[in-house]
Amino acid sequence: SVHTEEQEILSHIFSISSNLINLIQFTFSFTRLFDILGWKRSENNSEVSRFILLGLSSSWELQLFLFLAFLLIYVVIVLGNFLIVMVVQADAHLLQSPMYYFLSHLSFIDLCLSCVAVPKMLGDFLQKEKTISFSGCLAQIFFLHFLGASEMFLLTVMAYDRYVAICNPLHYLAVMNNHLRLQLVFACWCGGFIHSITQLVIVIQLPFCGPNELDNFYCDVPQVIKLACMDTYLVEVLMVSNSGILSLVCFLVLLFSYALILLTLRTHLHRGQSKALSTCASHLTVVSLIFVPCVFIYLRPFCTFSVDKVVSVFYTVITPMLNPLIYTLRNADMKRALEKLRRKQVTSHCLVKG
Repeated sequence: SVHTEEQEILSHIFSISSNLINLIQFTFSFTRLFDILGWKRSENNSEVSRFILLGLSSSWELQLFLFLAFLLIYVVIVLGNFLIVMVVQADAHLLQSPMYYFLSHLSFIDLCLSCVAVPKMLGDFLQKEKTISFSGCLAQIFFLHFLGASEMFLLTVMAYDRYVAICNPLHYLAVMNNHLRLQLVFACWCGGFIHSITQLVIVIQLPFCGPNELDNFYCDVPQVIKLACMDTYLVEVLMVSNSGILSLVCFLVLLFSYALILLTLRTHLHRGQSKALSTCASHLTVVSLIFVPCVFIYLRPFCTFSVDKVVSVFYTVITPMLNPLIYTLRNADMKRALEKLRRKQVTSHCLVKG
């Protein structure tokens, strides 16, 4: 019975992994098509075929220091988020929990999000001329907004999951069943895809015929729009309405959900209150780290501030690193699962040597 249950869980894991791989392959192929269309359009209607990234610094010594620092951070991001995904998928108890099911998807998104800008930034630290092709710029914009919006929607779903678990615990597992969980995750990915395609279609249609210097270490909509050879007021309004309003609405919904949860915990005391408060505190920390920079960047006119690069670094690099640290260091279930996995690996190693 136990062996059969483990086989079913592994089959479920492989099915989800296969679906995610198919989704990534589809989005990559679809994005590649847009990249080709955007490249042809820029070749025909503009003189700009590449952009120059000004990066974080022009000092060679500082760039070497930043390279080592961000390389270390990138290793932590990859190992930390991959470890969370592996631990959740390997532990049957965690995998059956809706909260950890969503957490594994959040770590997967953070893992992918860190690969959008960080590897390119690390390579540019070691080069004097930092350039990116027009199609590469479009690809960065697509994946940045695809993964970023999917993460926002997923965090909103995680808030709903906590609300049901704390405010309606008797019906929690019945409400958050496997079918609904899969539907919610799929809806998050679809929402992120639609949001990103909208951004990409608008950017592709802009003419670029003059300056090609981006004052950042990666391509994003606010910086790219400034270089268009046309009045971009309407485009800026569309972008703020899309990215800015989306970030703000999701953030307000999350704050409202956690406010209801805290009110419920305050009026209905029970033994699990401290654990629930700890979980909500972790979620609120992650939510603030993600949404505050997004609201700052996208919910304002596209003017430049001195802290823009710092906020960009925080959103694309620091937050994906902090997420696994926050969830693993503050979570007893994750610690137990990690220790269980470690003992299992040690036992397997000893059996192989024996």
